[in-house]
Amino acid sequence: MKPLLFISTFLVLLISCNAESTKKEDVMSKTNFITEVKMNDVISAMKDSLGSEATFRIERGVQQVANLWRESDGTAEEFTEFCKKNFVTEESQIDKLFNTLERNFEVFDGYFHKIDVLLKEPLQLEGEDITPVDMMFGSYDVTSHLYDDLYANKIAFLTALNFPFYTLQEKTELGEKWSRKEWAYARMGDRFIARVPADIQQDISKTLTEADAYISDYNIFMGKLRNANGEQLFPDEMKLISHWGLRDELKSNYADTARGLEKQRMIYAVMKRIIDQSIPQDVINNNKFDWNPISNKLFENNAEAAASPEPDTRYKTFLGNFHAMRQLDAYYSNYPTQISRAFDATMEIPQKDVETLFKGLLASPEVKEVASFIESRLGRKLEPFDIWYNGFKARGGIPEDQLTAITSKKYPDPKALETDLPNILVKLGWKPEKAKEISSLIVVDPSRGAGHAWGATMRNDIAHLRTRVAATGMDYKGYNIAVHEFGHTVEQTITMNDVDYYTLNGVPNTAFTEAVAFLFQKRDLELLGLKNPNPEDEYYLALDNFWSSFEIMGVSLVDIQVWEWLYSNPDATPAQLKEAVISAAKNVWNTYYADVLGGEDETLLGIYSHMIDYPLYLPNYPMGHLIDFQIGQQVRGKNLADEMDRMYTQGRIIPQLWMKNAVGSGIAIEPLLKSTKEALEALKK
Repeated sequence: MKPLLFISTFLVLLISCNAESTKKEDVMSKTNFITEVKMNDVISAMKDSLGSEATFRIERGVQQVANLWRESDGTAEEFTEFCKKNFVTEESQIDKLFNTLERNFEVFDGYFHKIDVLLKEPLQLEGEDITPVDMMFGSYDVTSHLYDDLYANKIAFLTALNFPFYTLQEKTELGEKWSRKEWAYARMGDRFIARVPADIQQDISKTLTEADAYISDYNIFMGKLRNANGEQLFPDEMKLISHWGLRDELKSNYADTARGLEKQRMIYAVMKRIIDQSIPQDVINNNKFDWNPISNKLFENNAEAAASPEPDTRYKTFLGNFHAMRQLDAYYSNYPTQISRAFDATMEIPQKDVETLFKGLLASPEVKEVASFIESRLGRKLEPFDIWYNGFKARGGIPEDQLTAITSKKYPDPKALETDLPNILVKLGWKPEKAKEISSLIVVDPSRGAGHAWGATMRNDIAHLRTRVAATGMDYKGYNIAVHEFGHTVEQTITMNDVDYYTLNGVPNTAFTEAVAFLFQKRDLELLGLKNPNPEDEYYLALDNFWSSFEIMGVSLVDIQVWEWLYSNPDATPAQLKEAVISAAKNVWNTYYADVLGGEDETLLGIYSHMIDYPLYLPNYPMGHLIDFQIGQQVRGKNLADEMDRMYTQGRIIPQLWMKNAVGSGIAIEPLLKSTKEALEALKK
């Protein structure tokens, strides 16, 4: 466990060492070198010479350049000369400039990304223990000086001058009438809106990489867990990552009618120990000791051993992310906090709209109705961990060991899965030729962590599907995750290679790629040839989506509340942050969950590892569930491949417009609530 302690200590030192320099940068960034008077003089002169038709572009472009210009870039007179000389008015010349910039930015993005992928392989793929040198290379941000260079050679200023930045409100009001080229121009205008120093970019990359490494190595050896009678409930070889592996194992035990409930309660106890950091340091990624997570006692050779709790490492890491991301605040005038960047800039849906959706579903009467239905199926009162009830899945009562027997034989190693990818796509509706084309741009890697997908950033480059594969073959958990990640890589490949403009590649936000991943994941048994046509499947899919949304929306509200607390308490200690997370988890639980799942002051919503290594990513998951459900309704009875091609080649326009074009309406909870009610009525008959 020494590497984890070293990483955490280094994060704390890094934060304290950078505190003073960050304050200085804050002051410098808020004092523009180009005065407002000079900026207005330049705008007025250019409008007089170029005419009123270019008024908006002149005003917005000159303002953007003025906000980014520093004394080191040249004098005020050189600023004036640059704007007058480099502003393009003729449509043909604007188009030519756009094509040049788009082509060259793809070169930068694509090849720097390839370097990043290779440098991080020792951290992210199965292999030898991570060394300090691996961490140095893996946390290095190869792009950290690129933007400094692009400002130094004036390419950044040229781009900002000629391609206006539009706020989310402006994109919402104007975007529906824009042509594809106008949308591509607008996305070019998003490229240079903040001038972040290279050392800050490097610090952020280092901090987030170390957080990811901490989580990727946070494993529990389940065969070492013991109950009050000293019994072992889990197999020797089972090693589960927190929180994903623990959660999925808990879910799988609904099919175990013998000791499933006891196993679930034991996993639940492990999770609570992780949240409050009472978990013994010596059981994290270590199989030396036996551990009773309920009594929290350690045993070695059947004798009780001394135990020391994890020293708030989880919250030191979280706090490190906050301090790293907060360094950006002074440089983003339009998005002055990580919260606004997460919602307005990245998700492109206002925070208040997102919270309104979440709270609307959490407070809906359907929650208690579905909970009552689950109780009738389980034959007992619900407990807090039933937030992960998965009895609506198509596999029904098939024990997980039987599913693992199938998947481990079919996929003994990553190469076997990679070879089968074209066949999977054909089963999902793609024509063989297109399936082969997409799959040729996807490779399968053995993941050190739970698994993830990493798309390319230039056309005809490789997307990486990463999942865990044991020496005995891919177990069902790994397969289920792999199908989810395959959905990501298919979306990434399509939206990189089949979208008409490079600046529009991708999806509106990560919720949309999660939607594709969910669409694939719910078909995992069908792809194994196990799913039989069932007229009730549609109802169970609705209930499954509803309960999954119910689960992750509360977790997302906790994440939001904690980030709001951090901004109000920027000097908090790890111990104080721990209490804030626990307090937020209890607050959300008591408001929306206690009435249906019990457990007043329950802390379970604080277990999610995303909070630690993906700053404010969690709200994308419930948005993904809502989008997934609406898209699922759209594709029902249609060819999935054709519909994905129609919808996803829209690329990265704003989310609500994307949805309107794709399914005829914006993102909403009403379709899911309506289908949930219909499902309950049908299944109760």
